[in-house]
Amino acid sequence: MRLTKFGHSCVRLENDGAVLVIDPGAFSEPAALDGVDAVLVTHEHFDHLDVDQLADALARRPAVTIHTHPAVRSKLESFGDVVRTVESGDSFEAAGMPVRAYGGWHAEIHPDVPRVPNLGFLVADSVYHPGDSFDVPADAEVDTLFVPVSAPWLKLAEAVDFVRSVAPRRAIALHDGLLNDAGHTVTDGNMTTLAGCEYARLPAGTTLR
Repeated sequence: MRLTKFGHSCVRLENDGAVLVIDPGAFSEPAALDGVDAVLVTHEHFDHLDVDQLADALARRPAVTIHTHPAVRSKLESFGDVVRTVESGDSFEAAGMPVRAYGGWHAEIHPDVPRVPNLGFLVADSVYHPGDSFDVPADAEVDTLFVPVSAPWLKLAEAVDFVRSVAPRRAIALHDGLLNDAGHTVTDGNMTTLAGCEYARLPAGTTLR
């Protein structure tokens, strides 16, 4: 499987010619959706869901399916039956790849800010994208964990503890579009030292296996 990290929280997975994209939002590059077969959307926030980008992708590839929480469906009504709703605990296929959904709620930003539903997705029993949460897939052995490292709802200690709880082979920085170069230096240094596994932050467009 080929993994490509795009801007902020967008991840592209390719396997046997099929393409699955998670969270193509406003901070990610439209190229992430080139040749896409299925899309997973963790939650409704604009940095994870860009409806215009999805509309462009569907115009080119009308057979694309979009998988997301029922609460997000109203934002995608114009796409009709290509939208498939899933709940925490569901297992399904997207772009021919097995997927399991975890969690249920976005991490708290502030008690005065309403929380929205959020799903984490485990793809092919090996790659986990938590969206905007630190929900641990307790019944899974994760090889590659995408870990949020910067957001209004997190502090670095929580990111470290999340990686340690999941105990993957490697952790890749996610939700990293809000930091400047100085912030990346501080965050990367601490995560590398404290995560307890291989850790990396990938420039947008970087591919690994």
